[in-house]
Amino acid sequence: MTDGARKRSGTSGSAGDAAGEKDSGGGVALKKEIGLVSACGIIVGNIIGSGIFVSPKGVMENASSVGMALIVWIVTGVITAIGALCYAELGVTIPKSGGDYSYVKDIFGGLAGFLRLWIAVLVIYPTNQAVIALTFSNYVLQPLFPTCFPPENGLRLLAGVCLLLLTWVNCSSVRWATRVQDVFTAGKLLALALIIVMGLVQICKGEYYWLEPANAFEPFQEYDVGLIALAFLQGSFAYGGWNFLNYVTEELVDPYVNLPRAIFISIPLVTFVYVFANIAYVTAMSPQELLASNAVAVTFGEKLLGVMSWIMPISVALSTFGGVNGSLFTSSRLFFAGAREGHLPSLLAMIHVKRCTPIPALLFTCLSTLLMLCTSDMYTLINYVGFINYLFYGVTVAGQIVLRIRQPDMHRPIKISLIWPVIYLLFWAFLLIFSLYSEPVVCGIGLAIMLTGVPVYFLGVYWDNKPQCFDAFVDKMTYLGQKFCVVVYPAMGNSVESGEEGEEMKEARSPLSKEDGDHHKSADC
Repeated sequence: MTDGARKRSGTSGSAGDAAGEKDSGGGVALKKEIGLVSACGIIVGNIIGSGIFVSPKGVMENASSVGMALIVWIVTGVITAIGALCYAELGVTIPKSGGDYSYVKDIFGGLAGFLRLWIAVLVIYPTNQAVIALTFSNYVLQPLFPTCFPPENGLRLLAGVCLLLLTWVNCSSVRWATRVQDVFTAGKLLALALIIVMGLVQICKGEYYWLEPANAFEPFQEYDVGLIALAFLQGSFAYGGWNFLNYVTEELVDPYVNLPRAIFISIPLVTFVYVFANIAYVTAMSPQELLASNAVAVTFGEKLLGVMSWIMPISVALSTFGGVNGSLFTSSRLFFAGAREGHLPSLLAMIHVKRCTPIPALLFTCLSTLLMLCTSDMYTLINYVGFINYLFYGVTVAGQIVLRIRQPDMHRPIKISLIWPVIYLLFWAFLLIFSLYSEPVVCGIGLAIMLTGVPVYFLGVYWDNKPQCFDAFVDKMTYLGQKFCVVVYPAMGNSVESGEEGEEMKEARSPLSKEDGDHHKSADC
C-alpha cells in the first residue's frame, strides 16, 4: 500500500480512456474488448447462477403462496432495475472500474471505500466463488455416485481444478474470458428457455391449477409480514450480481453507451426468466413438491423430460461453470482497482506486458478462493456478510444523492430523476431494518468482521511514515512478483487531474518499473 493512496483517492483516475491504446509515453493498458453482447453476458451470467435451477423455494417457502411468490419475484426485479438505473448514472459519471467500491471511495472518502473493499477481499468473493465451484463439482460428480453423496475431498478437488482452469483462461486473454462467459450464459438461457417452453406446453394442456387466482393465493401456511419480508430479502439475493458490469467499466467498448444499454437489456431479461421459470415449475409441481425438492429444475426435468432429464443437471453444471468465470473476471478487476488506489498491494494493480490482463489480481482471487475451499465455515461466513454486502448497495445509491447535492453541475451523460434512488432506498431500508430485527446476532457479527478493516486501513493506508525496512521489504516482494508475472503498471491516460495522477503514479511505481521501464515501453497491447 503506497503513501500516495490518500492523495490519489480524490481523483477520478479514468484509466479506461487509454485502455488498449498506447499513451503518449508508450506503455501498456487495459484493453477495451467488452462489447454490448459480452457486457450483457457478464450481467446475466453473474445474476443467474445455480439458484433458479436448484432452490427457488426460499421465496416460495416464505411467501406462503404461489401468487405471492410470483409478486415477490416481479417486485424484486423492478427494485433491482431501479438500483441498476442508479448504478448506470454513477458508472458513466465516475467512469472507473471497481464499481461500488470506487463510487463509495470517491463520494464518502478512503475509509468507507476501503471497508467495502476489505469485506469483499476477506469474505464475499472468495466464499461466493468457492460455493459456486462446489455446486459445479457436485452436479458433475453426482451421476458417478447415484446411491450416495460424492466424497467431500473429490468435490473440493474438482472445484479447485475448475478455479485453476478458469483463472488460466482469464490470465491468458480478456477475449477468451468474455467468449467463455458468452457461451455459458447462452447455454444457461437456453436451458431456462426449455423450462419456460415446457411450462407453456403444460399450460396449453390445462395444467395451470396453481396459476388460477383462487388457487394461486391460497396459502399453504398463514401469511406473516415477517415471512413475506424474508421472501423479499431472498428474492433480492437471487438478483445479486446485477452491479458487476460496473467493476469492468474501463474495459467496455464505448462505456457511456454500452454500460446503460447492457443494464437496460439484462435486468428485464433476467426478471422475465425468473418469473416465467417459476410459473413453469408450478405447472408440473405443487408448492409442497417444490418445497420438498433440493434441486427443483432436476425434479422438473424428471417429471416432464423423461429420458432427456439428464439435460437439467448438465445445465446446472454449465451455469455454475459460467458463474465461476464471471465472478473471477469481475472480482479481479475490483482488487485491481483497489490496488491502483493504494488500498491493496501495488502488485495487484499491474497487468501483463503482452496480454494486458491483471494476472496478479487474478492469481490473488484464485488463491483466496482455494483457501476458502479448505475451510468448512464458508457457508456461515456468507450468512454473516450477506447483510454487509446489501448494506453497501444502499450506501452507494445514497452516494448518488450526495453527489447531486455536492456537485450539481458535474457532467452526467445519464441523469435520472432522484425519485428512483429514493424509492430504492426506502425498499432497502425496509429490508435492512427487518434483517437487523430478525437476525441481530448474525448482522452484528457481519458488522464486526467489516470493522476489523478500520485498524488495517490506518496502519496500511493512512500511515505515511512506515519504517524503511518495511518499505524495502514491500518493494522487494513487488519486484519479485513483477518478475514472476511479467507485469507492469498500466498507462494512465486522460485523467481528470492528469498532472497529480501522473506524479502519484510515478511515486507508486515499483523498482522493476523504474529499472526496466525502457524495456517495457515498447510493449503494446
